[in-house]
Formats: sequence, structure tokens, C-alpha cells
Amino acid sequence: MSTGHSEPFLVDELNDWFILAGRHLPWREPGCSAWGVLLSEVMSQQTPVSRVEPAWREWMDRWPTPADFARAGRDEVLRAWGRLGYPRRALRLHECARTIVDKHSGAVPATVDELLDLPGIGEYTARAVACFAYGWAVPVVDTNIRRVMARAVHGKYLQGPARRADLDDMRALMPVSEEQAGSSVGAIVQHIREKAGIPEVPVEAGTLFDGPGIGLGHLSNEQLTDVERSAVFSASIMELGALVCTSRVARCEQCPLVRTCAWRLAGCPEPTESERSAVARRVQKFEGTDRQVRGAIMKVLRDATGPVERDAIAHASKDEEQLHRALQSLLVDGLVVDTDGKLGLPR
Repeated sequence: MSTGHSEPFLVDELNDWFILAGRHLPWREPGCSAWGVLLSEVMSQQTPVSRVEPAWREWMDRWPTPADFARAGRDEVLRAWGRLGYPRRALRLHECARTIVDKHSGAVPATVDELLDLPGIGEYTARAVACFAYGWAVPVVDTNIRRVMARAVHGKYLQGPARRADLDDMRALMPVSEEQAGSSVGAIVQHIREKAGIPEVPVEAGTLFDGPGIGLGHLSNEQLTDVERSAVFSASIMELGALVCTSRVARCEQCPLVRTCAWRLAGCPEPTESERSAVARRVQKFEGTDRQVRGAIMKVLRDATGPVERDAIAHASKDEEQLHRALQSLLVDGLVVDTDGKLGLPR
């Protein structure tokens, strides 16, 4: 157990806001399995939730357990993945499911260290699954959380590049860390909602209080243990970054932290030129890139009923050198196979 130097107003007001206004997503339901949470996290990497949710439901109906998914063919997996983003994630997830079956008797492991040992599972995903599925009070950091921390705690509109210290910043805000609550974050939140008589439909953020921040903080502070408060906090601050404190606009009038936000208290300073330049360098274009060509090739192969002649992918790029480069990278990544001169998905 380690005790953080938390800011109770930040943790509890954010948790109450989340309990009242957080989205009702299927992987947040109390009965959602750890496999469902893991699947949602992998799918949500660089893909909007609006596109993830219907795909997630289809996958959970089709492959409700790691064992079910492990038995699927790789071509089946890639076709089902469709346009959810980098298809390598789908194959790594397939490897992950097979490892869960072989080494963990088909049950998604619960600790960060065990999750990190799975193929394709990085620091963020391991922490998110441990926290959201198993109630571990471990710091979780993604782009949304880093943005909220930059503004609300450090007084900067734009966050800098990711750094290891981000985890320490989150840990310092949590009442406790490295302890486990008895339930998933979804179950904890649902219990409080039912106990307080909160409606199923999320309350609009702007109607939560008569004035900014007024009335928030009591539910979390009075109803949850410190371990539960800490686990829910990671989900709360992530949701704030996704819905209110976004990269495009800071909707301060809807924010439960508006009275205490360091950026607001500093007078909402504009980002410096160096900060803007750093963000611009991190933004990746897509149009005309090898990634776009790879995607076009993969679509042809997903839509085909079997291997195709190379001419079938010629339209993917007018640049023959780029087309060759993109195809070679797909072959190296194991996403495409060449069988007697014809191209197809791996089986």
C-alpha cells in the first residue's frame, strides 16, 4: 500500500461528476468480463468510441471469451477488425487470447505485471484493465488524462510529450495506490448510482449544479472507500478529457473543476509557440501516406473471397514504388501472404 498526497476536491468532485454524467458504455456495465474490458481498450486505441461500440458488441457476441477468440482463424479476425485501425493490433490480440488460454486457463490476468507479459499489451492497457476490470487502484495515464492534468494541475493548455513522471503525477493525486477494491469500476459506479437513485440516462453536465462545482464531491467522499475512490478516479479524469476538457476545446462551463483549475486560475494563458510546434510535430497526417495505401490493400483482401492477383491492388497507389513498399511491409508484418504469386489474408 502507498498513500498519495491527494487533492480531495479534485478526486471527489471528478468522481461525482463521472457517477452522474459518465457515458453508459457496454464495457462499463457491472457484468462485463475482464475480456470485454481488454477488448474495448485494444479497440479504442486511435479509434473513436462511436465506431468501437458496435464492433465491440459484434465481437463479444461472436467471441465472448478469450478461448472463443483463440480458436478463430487469422483471416476471420482481420475481416472482423475491418477499419478499426492498425490491423496488427487484431493479430496481436489474437496472440494475446491464445496466451491467456495457454498460460492463464482462459482467464484474463488481474495484475499489471501479469498483463504486461501478454503479447501486444503495453503499459497503458495493462493498467487500464487492472483498474477498470479488477478494481486495482493503480495510476492510469492516456492522452486525455495527460491533457486534464496539464490544465487542471499544471496550468498549461497543451500537454508536453509523454513521460514516465506522468504516472507519478497521477499517483500523487490518488488517496491510495497499489491496492485492490472488491469490484470493477463499473460495478462500483453502478452501486452508487442505484443507492443514490441516479437515473440510467447520464445527466447533462451543465445541469449538475447551480454554479460551477457546487454540490459535487459528497457521493464519492461519503460512499466510497479510499481504494474505490482511487480506482474510479482514473475513469473519471479520462472521461473528463474525452467529453469536456478536449483537445479541440475546453468546455469550462461544463467542467466540475472550473473553480480550482490551475489553467483557469492563471487566466487561461495561451500556449507558447514552442508548445504549439511540439504538438504539431506529434500530429500524423494520413492522406497520401503508406498507411493509407496499406489500408487500401487490406480492404481489397478483406472483401475478397480468396487470394487475388496483384493487379487487384494496383489502384491503391499511383506510385508504384510506394505500392511495393506498402505491400512489402504488410508481408513482413504477417498481415498478407503471397501464395504462388497471389495475395491473401493469413489463415
